[in-house]
Amino acid sequence: MVERVEAPIAATLRNGQAVTIRPLAEHDREALLQFGRSLPDDDWLYLETDLHNPDIIDRLVNAYAAENWRQFVAVTEIGEIVGYSAVRRLPGWSSHVGDIHLIVRKDYRRCGLGTAMAQAIFDAARDLGVAKVIVEILQEQTSGIAIFERLGFKIEGTFSDHARDHAGRRHHLYILAYHII
Repeated sequence: MVERVEAPIAATLRNGQAVTIRPLAEHDREALLQFGRSLPDDDWLYLETDLHNPDIIDRLVNAYAAENWRQFVAVTEIGEIVGYSAVRRLPGWSSHVGDIHLIVRKDYRRCGLGTAMAQAIFDAARDLGVAKVIVEILQEQTSGIAIFERLGFKIEGTFSDHARDHAGRRHHLYILAYHII
């Protein structure tokens, strides 16, 4: 069995706000749903996971203890979730690879939270025992690409017109990867 990293991380962001980055817990259901509903419409064009949907939130929260998955939230001092990140060890012949997801509320962007959450989830990926981590990201998501490139990720592949947003438009999908081992 893989050992979990459970210790919360206290962070003071460049905007002076204090947040705690910690594992997703059962009691986060309503706050995670509110987080999803707080995201701007532009974000919904690019999200793979529907954080508006209570059934999806239930699935995420119920998986908080899954052996092959780690999920983290960034929480303010008043208990609002302002960021969500996850890493999932892929099945089968890709079981040595972890897939990363990351989303930060608009008013908490460009203050270091995305980088702090990416580092936390990256560390969790190491604890899952994967040799490689990947993130799938649309070409237009330049800030997200920059966060992962600062952590040492490189673009390993580009899929032309591979992803469709919620409006049906096609986008180029980048696969960024970092080889841990």
